[in-house]
Amino acid sequence: MSILSYNEVFFTPFEPKQSNRFYISVMDGIPAYLVKGVGSITLAQTAVALNHINVQRYVKGKSIWGTVDFTLYESITPSAAQAVMEWVRLGHESVTGRDGYSDFYKKDITFNAVGPVGDIVSEWVIKGAVITSVDFGAYNWDDDGTVVNIAVTVQPDYCILNY
Repeated sequence: MSILSYNEVFFTPFEPKQSNRFYISVMDGIPAYLVKGVGSITLAQTAVALNHINVQRYVKGKSIWGTVDFTLYESITPSAAQAVMEWVRLGHESVTGRDGYSDFYKKDITFNAVGPVGDIVSEWVIKGAVITSVDFGAYNWDDDGTVVNIAVTVQPDYCILNY
């Protein structure tokens, strides 16, 4: 029979991270206060099968970082749509059909989770983010004062969790 330690019996104080305490920086031209929400940062790792006689073992294959979704408030000024389109135009200019070098359109985004007193408690750096899709929001005469949101999806090369 094992005896529980006092750490397992008594309450241990902790402060959970809250999903509404965050800010984004370095989204090139998009002010942090226009970012309404951020989706999850995800990672998938494939498995490579190693066959030997009648057994199969596995080793890690490729690491694939998933897309990250952002929701922005659209505002009259500064226009979030205009800021997003300026980023898109670095990769593809719809008027001329000209594409840009990846050095132009790949951006690094820093996501900071903050504690209750405003201190940074977690920092993700999203490296080499490329916009893969944008939804500029819908308008409807029947809505009473609904805020227009812009949905932006980026594909990172990789992400770094600093702390």
